Amino acid sequence: MKEHLPNQPRHVAIIMDGNGRWAKKRHLPREAGHYAGMGAVREVVRAATDTGLANLTLFAFSSENWKRPKTEVGALMALFRAYFRSDMDELVERNVRMRIIGHRSRVAPDIQQMIEDSEKRTIANTGMNLTFAFDYGGQEEIANAARELARAAAEGRLDPETITPELFAARLFTSALPEPDLVIRTSGERRLSNFLLWQSAYAELLFLDTLWPDFGRAELLQAMENFAARDRRFGAVSSEAVA
Repeated sequence: MKEHLPNQPRHVAIIMDGNGRWAKKRHLPREAGHYAGMGAVREVVRAATDTGLANLTLFAFSSENWKRPKTEVGALMALFRAYFRSDMDELVERNVRMRIIGHRSRVAPDIQQMIEDSEKRTIANTGMNLTFAFDYGGQEEIANAARELARAAAEGRLDPETITPELFAARLFTSALPEPDLVIRTSGERRLSNFLLWQSAYAELLFLDTLWPDFGRAELLQAMENFAARDRRFGAVSSEAVA
């Protein structure tokens, strides 16, 4: 059943943080926290589709995460494989369209194939756009877009004077999506950590102490209610100030 909320954001993006601390509190290996975090992903995706949310983007693996211990990286890759195998049928049933943004060429060939298969399988779906930022870094994304525009200008295909924010944004991984209205970060950290830097220029930011494995339907709905109560001005003065 749909639970449409008033003043609902079009696009919610989440930095899923705190798996390791969740496991440490329970004297478990970090991998156990990541496994619990996958359960949170499943619950949040279900809740998002139930509310009729149009776009959900989850920060699954950053370009900096390759620096983590090989055992942890390996466990994360195993979880990605498990997610693609276990959840695709439900995503199809829920009419979800999956996208992956980032530099997928650096992951194992079998994961690349799973990504391609998942995108192809859901491409015709018309419900929520579920985007995973996977091997993703915001600065790298911006640099890639700048290189593409610079190359076009050098080859005479583009007049540099015609470059606008909209033209630049069209070169980003997220060009098919609206900019996020609400960016949530769990675990108590208060930074974007190289996530959707360009796209979050006017996003509402919400930093929660909840560790990601403990974030579920209730927490998502509360976050969206928090968003609905905010006065978004986009650089202008508030309606109350004008009055």
